[in-house]
Amino acid sequence: MRGLALAVALAGCLDVVGPDVGAPLAARCTDDDSDPGTAVSFSRDIAPILKRCTFCHAPGGLGFELGRLDLTSYGALRAGGAVSGSNIVIPGQPCESIIVQKTSEGPPFGARMPFNGPPFLTAEQLALLHDWIAEGAGEN
Repeated sequence: MRGLALAVALAGCLDVVGPDVGAPLAARCTDDDSDPGTAVSFSRDIAPILKRCTFCHAPGGLGFELGRLDLTSYGALRAGGAVSGSNIVIPGQPCESIIVQKTSEGPPFGARMPFNGPPFLTAEQLALLHDWIAEGAGEN
């Protein structure tokens, strides 16, 4: 019982002082559209980005064979793969969308995509993907 009291007391001290873990390595993901005045189009902005991914994520490619993820069309993307399912793109929630997580630095699981990177997606490409999903991930 005495150990529990000590742990509770120390936990209270950490809340006040907190551990010094340094500055964040990257900005925290938010679901906000980074440029609300500019609409992102799937056909104009996102499809050309995903075209690079179809080397692996199209029928016959390794990413398709292993994970069943096809990125050759809007419908195939939205269907997701064996692991991602419909969570590949969650309209309005880019931070929870697996495609944003896997293409960003430090994905929560597995390797960062593209697997054969670098080069990885540019900051501008990542922002377009993020904002398209934030805007509802429409087939526009």
